[in-house]
Amino acid sequence: MAIQPLSLKQIKENASNLYEAVIVAARRARRINDDLKLEFNALLSTVTNSNDDQYEDKENPEQLKLSLEFDKREKPHIQAIKEVRDGKVKFRYKSEK
Repeated sequence: MAIQPLSLKQIKENASNLYEAVIVAARRARRINDDLKLEFNALLSTVTNSNDDQYEDKENPEQLKLSLEFDKREKPHIQAIKEVRDGKVKFRYKSEK
C-alpha cells in the first residue's frame, strides 16, 4: 500500500487550528477502533472453535479469514483524518451547549 501525503491546510480548514484538528481526529479514531473491536469480537464469537486441548496451536481457517478481512479495512486513524479533512466530523467544546 502506497503512502498518500495529506495537505495539512485541508485538515486545518475545518478547525480553528491544526492542533485542534489532530485532537478531534485522534478521538474519532479511538471511537472507530472501539466500534471495530466490538464488531470483530461479535463476529469472532460466532466462529466455531474445536474444543480439543491437544490442538491448541492449530490454526482455525474461519478465524484466519475473519482476521484477514479486518486487516484489509482502512485503518481507524486514516479514516478519522479523512473524515476531519472532508468536514464529516462535527465537534464542539464541552463548555458550549
